[in-house]
Amino acid sequence: MNIPSTPNFDKIKIGIVSISDRASTGVYVDKGLPALQDWLTRAMKNTIHFEPRLIADDQAAISATLIELVDAGCALVLTTGGTGPAKRDVTPEATLAVAHKEMPGFGEQMRSISLRFVPTAILSRQVAVIRDQTLIINLPGQPKSIQEILEGLRDDKGEVLMAGVFAAVPYCIDLIGGPYLETRDEVCKAFRPKAAIRPITKG
Repeated sequence: MNIPSTPNFDKIKIGIVSISDRASTGVYVDKGLPALQDWLTRAMKNTIHFEPRLIADDQAAISATLIELVDAGCALVLTTGGTGPAKRDVTPEATLAVAHKEMPGFGEQMRSISLRFVPTAILSRQVAVIRDQTLIINLPGQPKSIQEILEGLRDDKGEVLMAGVFAAVPYCIDLIGGPYLETRDEVCKAFRPKAAIRPITKG
């Protein structure tokens, strides 16, 4: 009996970091890490090894955690929380402090998506950067907002109204020498130029 082989997708390591004073001290249950892990598991075909971290709003600790995850071989690091204008919101500063390159288009698109819902989206300060061969992206703290920003917006028929930022993530990681990320089109269709699309191998 011949058993059909399955596509051989690259295994990837992803860091997910929830940044919150209160959640990190047990005042309330963190919702950021479960939201990130759930969405990435639904959206990606690759086998993912998650490196989760729950830390306080401390700039030095955030920077140190990001460097740790990059050094551990994470191709992608997503943070949630700490991107507003409040005194303790220092995630963007901590992220920029470890950057080798800034990727401003991610922040621009995130705010464009959120502005479809609330005018206070202009207060969000999310950034995205590259450190070595790792893409680091700041996301907001609410699970609903995380999904909207990563996945984008659709109409009642499921047609894409505005692409989410994750559509650009796989090709960005290609360009910086990372693993080949495959997404599920029904969740988030990744965009690559035709010449950058890898034929699916069976293994």
